[in-house]
Amino acid sequence: MNYDFSHCMLCPRECGANRQKGAGACRADDKLRVAKTMLHMYEEPPISGTRGSGAIFFGGCNLQCGYCQNAVISQKTCGEIYSVKELADEMLELQFKGAHNINLVTGAHYVPHIADALALIKPQLKIPVVYNSSGYEKPETLKMLNGLIDIYLPDFKYISRDAAQKYSHAPDYPEVAVAAISEMVRQTGGYVERDGLALRGTIIRHLVLPNLSHDGEEIMRIIANKFDGVRVSVMSQYTPDFNSPDFPELNRRITLMEYNRVLQAARRYGLDGFMQYKDSASGVYTPNFDE
Repeated sequence: MNYDFSHCMLCPRECGANRQKGAGACRADDKLRVAKTMLHMYEEPPISGTRGSGAIFFGGCNLQCGYCQNAVISQKTCGEIYSVKELADEMLELQFKGAHNINLVTGAHYVPHIADALALIKPQLKIPVVYNSSGYEKPETLKMLNGLIDIYLPDFKYISRDAAQKYSHAPDYPEVAVAAISEMVRQTGGYVERDGLALRGTIIRHLVLPNLSHDGEEIMRIIANKFDGVRVSVMSQYTPDFNSPDFPELNRRITLMEYNRVLQAARRYGLDGFMQYKDSASGVYTPNFDE
């Protein structure tokens, strides 16, 4: 896929950076960079299964959240440079190792590379392909992946423009996420699971943050009203271990009351999906990117 990285408009930032000469707002240049590959056991149960999800973590991210648990790879230009063929070969290798799926983690800034890699080997993949997203995506860019992704795993982080601006410098996040998830659901249709493993569909994640449980409640309402056939994943794993010093109000774990408020909203609106145990707030869920 010939994409013009000399004036990059792939993501909602539309920064127009010349990624052939330097990094864009995503901290990535035009070279495909992979920070880590692994069999990942700490995704939702139908994604990780018993053998693990075949995770491919990309360097850089277009959102740059101030509390990101993957900040060591997401907030700078990093990772080993891969060709499109090498990325495709890595997917096949993860399949050979027994992964239940291929899990592409935060690849919004590499969608043309990802689409080309999947086009090379999609018929050889006997397992689903998961696109693991911050939710800050352009529908036009996601359309490059139409027919190549089986499961979308987007975040829906905020409904408050003020919070989105403060923590991610993206006041348009709420409306962007709704439009992006709408395109994801259009592509995948309703959620399908067999023998406890996800085969197709969209699972929408919400990480409950300190002082923002009311956002979570409203997000559950929006999901119920706008998206048919999806699953939700309500996450309690926020830990202040990775928080920026700019946000002292986030220097605590969420309370049981905050978490239950969002869970109760999900139940009230009839949403089906997954929840974490309250004691999941630990750095153990973050891969060791130094290995």
